Amino acid sequence: MVSNSASGAQPVLAVTGLAKEARLASGDDVVAIGAGGNPERLRRMLADRLSPECRAVVSIGIAGGLDPDLEPGDVLIASAIVTAEARYPADPAIVAAWERALAGIGVSVRTADLAGVDAAVLSVAAKASLRTATACAAVDMESHVAAAFAQAHGLPFAALRIVCDPAGRAIPAFAATALKPNGEPDVLAVLGAVARQPGQVGALIRLARDSGRAFQSLKHCRTRLGTALGVPDGPRLVPQ
Repeated sequence: MVSNSASGAQPVLAVTGLAKEARLASGDDVVAIGAGGNPERLRRMLADRLSPECRAVVSIGIAGGLDPDLEPGDVLIASAIVTAEARYPADPAIVAAWERALAGIGVSVRTADLAGVDAAVLSVAAKASLRTATACAAVDMESHVAAAFAQAHGLPFAALRIVCDPAGRAIPAFAATALKPNGEPDVLAVLGAVARQPGQVGALIRLARDSGRAFQSLKHCRTRLGTALGVPDGPRLVPQ
């Protein structure tokens, strides 16, 4: 957990999957947590909080593309998070603040629904199927957990996700599990998987390239958002 507060007021809680995302999200008036790409671990981490101890919940990081028009590095501001069971609208005040802050950033910025899942969506066919079922632009494994936590505590929620792997590109299966619980990459696991499946080297190189573009966009967004991740004071919970 990374915490800094410049104002002394309750911070914004930034929910991430990767340790690198948490480090980028960290800053003044932000508490960043990550669960290593494990939604169940994230649920436990959030449940262990004695109180929300935050004024808003934000999911921030990279995502898998579902809309074929999206490219690595494209920025998505969630209008809502969609799961098989629920739809969690994003707080309109935060969405509007982000749209203003990220205008003219130099990459594509779109406001759209995002899908939340508990298991990685790896194949092109699985991405297409999820796109058909949800009409969502991208998918990640933390936003729906963060949104449910925010809703349970009556807190405003928003999500900012950057496309990493596009809809037309599969992810090597081992890449989804090659993370330590703290969200740091498990280098030994990656090397072992490549040794067993040398044919995956090309896919791994493409993933690294896409990830680099995504994190570059995320850095630009983080700089633009500034204190408290650009969350305005006193945003209201979206009516259910």
